[in-house]
Amino acid sequence: MPLLPTPAFSSPYYLFNGHLQTILPSMARRAPVISYTRERLTTPDHDFLDLDWSKVGSDTLVVLSHGLEGDSHRPYIKGMVRALNSAGWDALAWNFRSCSGEPNHLLRSYHMGAIEDLDLVVRHALATKPYARIFLVGFSMGGNLTLNYLAQGNGQLPEQVQRAAVFSVPCHLKGSCLQLAKPQNRVYMKRFLKSLHLKLSEKAQRFELDLTQYDRIKTFEQFDERYTAPLHGFKSADDYYESCSSVQRLHQIEIPTLMVNALNDPFLSPECFPVEQARQNPHFYLEMPATGGHVGFAENFAKGHYYSERRAVEFLSQAF
Repeated sequence: MPLLPTPAFSSPYYLFNGHLQTILPSMARRAPVISYTRERLTTPDHDFLDLDWSKVGSDTLVVLSHGLEGDSHRPYIKGMVRALNSAGWDALAWNFRSCSGEPNHLLRSYHMGAIEDLDLVVRHALATKPYARIFLVGFSMGGNLTLNYLAQGNGQLPEQVQRAAVFSVPCHLKGSCLQLAKPQNRVYMKRFLKSLHLKLSEKAQRFELDLTQYDRIKTFEQFDERYTAPLHGFKSADDYYESCSSVQRLHQIEIPTLMVNALNDPFLSPECFPVEQARQNPHFYLEMPATGGHVGFAENFAKGHYYSERRAVEFLSQAF
């Protein structure tokens, strides 16, 4: 029954609710200095993915997947890269299509179920060096993507993929979208829609894309119905959510995988806390700390100490 007890973690007293625990680490954290080496990987459909490597000469590689509208330079990614390098492991932070600072070539972009891109990154990494083991770390959307990838089962994964840790995962997409549509989460919704609009505006200069009345879109459900679903081969937003929600596939995961979702995460609905799945799958471990916010988990904000980084290293180290 890998439903883990509440960890010995609490947020600093001055980050006294889920919103502060989400916003301060995102907006005010000083990102660690990481000397990335960038590599551009061409995809089979003639697009590209930008990969940022931070190597220490290890036979173990950790592949990191960022969140919605994130990238490899976000403080939570760089903080995790530093922690992984300090543990003695190479790190590869890949950027989803259109997230590396340069528009991707195609009309399509990235989405919650694009496991073919993650698979391409993993297999490319193994082709560049015969790593003995590969771990996966994902945040938010990148966590959902990681879980969908792992749910293919060992028969479809490279045998080197041995463990994973994911944080703040909206594993039930419909529920998370409804949660973010609530009035108290309007500030997050506006920020996401603004960022997505900038990328769509660039694409509209190269492709047929109707952006009229975009300002009427107020929720992810409206955005996904109009753009994400049709641009990526889904019948509707509901079809997209049903197809790409990892919660329905957690029973298929066959390698040790840790999910840490804070109970006060403003992005997550009750369906994003898969207690029964953790009880039924001996490979799937669930932690639900009372605090942490969304991709926050600051233990000591001033000193840059984060539970997510400490816990990921602890869990992944169990492979040795």
